[in-house]
Amino acid sequence: MLTPTSRADTIDRLVEPNLDLAVIGGGIAGARIAFEAARLGLRVALVEGGDFGSGTSSASSKLVHGGFRYLPMGDIGLVRESQHERRILMERVAPNLVRPLPFLLPAYAGSPRGPAAVAAGLLMYRALSGRGGRVAWLRRRAIHDAVPGLRLDGLRMCGTFDEAETIDSRLVLATVKAAAKSGALVLNRAKVIGLELRHNRGGAVTIDAGRDGALELHARHVINAAGPWVDHVRALDDPYAEPLVRLSKGVHLLLPLQGAWRAGVAMPLGGGRVALGIPWQGMLMLGTTDTPYAGDPAGVQVTEADISSVLDEASGFLEPGMLRRDRVRFQTAGLRALPVVDGDTAAARRGHMIEVSRNGLVSVAGGKLTTHRVIACDALRRLPRSSVDGL
Repeated sequence: MLTPTSRADTIDRLVEPNLDLAVIGGGIAGARIAFEAARLGLRVALVEGGDFGSGTSSASSKLVHGGFRYLPMGDIGLVRESQHERRILMERVAPNLVRPLPFLLPAYAGSPRGPAAVAAGLLMYRALSGRGGRVAWLRRRAIHDAVPGLRLDGLRMCGTFDEAETIDSRLVLATVKAAAKSGALVLNRAKVIGLELRHNRGGAVTIDAGRDGALELHARHVINAAGPWVDHVRALDDPYAEPLVRLSKGVHLLLPLQGAWRAGVAMPLGGGRVALGIPWQGMLMLGTTDTPYAGDPAGVQVTEADISSVLDEASGFLEPGMLRRDRVRFQTAGLRALPVVDGDTAAARRGHMIEVSRNGLVSVAGGKLTTHRVIACDALRRLPRSSVDGL
């Protein structure tokens, strides 16, 4: 994204004392915040410690989904919001990157959610979808045509509903480019190592730009959208700040795709979790786990236990021959930054939270790829009103 010449020019402009907003974190939320702010005419800098979209945003399930899994949690508001945002992303924001993908929802004998619960969930989902929402019930031949290899023994019913897929890393890069085109200064490989903020009067952000050395940029406002590192940045502002997020590890596996899959599969597991099988880039993506993580975000790894867990859960809806360990070609691990609440991470609400510190640092916790536009606008609304007129 940056040539050596343009990177040097960006660094020269970053250190000029005339920024309105510094955004920390170049995932989908930070990129969208930078774009929306620049679109409003603010002088914006977006800094990312690694590569843009290299963290949580590129380790997703590649879905821009309407929130089906939130129905059992009773989070109707988040389902409505997700449906609305998915439609906007597909039709207006990124129709080249967010495309329809139908999903099958099977119900098996002895599964946590039987046919009646699955049918009720599909009907409610359709009601919340607004225009364009479609659900149907499939016969066995149609099921096999849509997803070769779906397990048919014990199958009591199978419904289908509409979702959407994306290439998450490309969506992030497209948003970063849109921010830069709107006037934002964007710099990756620029880790924040210091914050010195004065109560609602801005301050200094110190970054380590690698071979370009340590730099100090000054901005009237700072938004922390660092994802799994959000509490690390908050600690630079206030060493005594209580944690805002807890981390959950999500693992996906990629296997060779057998046959031409025309749909994904979502299999309810109970406890608010869903096992997924998704045709993606000519491969079969399986996932995802949802386990607490307490280590360094940069050190998250896939374990054999993770791989076994994903394959075991997929065996609930796929034929055993597809799920041999030696067929796993690649695995990814990412971290969700969930707002701190009691209970296990799988049942934690997937909405977002915005915190403003006593020094004026705005921090973003939680949220989903689908709702990143809403997260960005909510974060900017926490700045003084005079800074974001027109949002």
